[in-house]
Amino acid sequence: MKQLIKKSFSSNTTQNNISIALLILRVVIGGMMLTHGLGKLTMLFGNDPIQFLDPLGIGLTASLALAVFAEVICSIFLIFGVATRFSAISLSITMFIAAFIVHSNDDFAAKEMALLYLLIYVVLTIVGAGKYSIDNWLSKKIA
Repeated sequence: MKQLIKKSFSSNTTQNNISIALLILRVVIGGMMLTHGLGKLTMLFGNDPIQFLDPLGIGLTASLALAVFAEVICSIFLIFGVATRFSAISLSITMFIAAFIVHSNDDFAAKEMALLYLLIYVVLTIVGAGKYSIDNWLSKKIA
């Protein structure tokens, strides 16, 4: 029993455990964001007129294309651990815009999901993909 309590409150972790946690985080959060992006991808290449916000004043199509790039392409990259920091930065910018520009006048509940995604992407930008990623494999090939 003492051993169980000791392990439960231990802050010790291994590099392997951290890499497994990063893999799980990347795959789950990338998959979740991908579901948001696929609807936008359909809108971008669909026949209907584009109905999307233009928070940066660059045009509806350009705003939608940037959101699709981040939410689809960068999410796929994140899942596989390819260009993870670049992808996480792109997704961070998208979530920052969603939280603080698109939903600027909304209550916290409307911003909460974008802020949670933003926090995760900032952490992934700082920490990177971990050893179970294509980034790690490529870095070993280059070195």
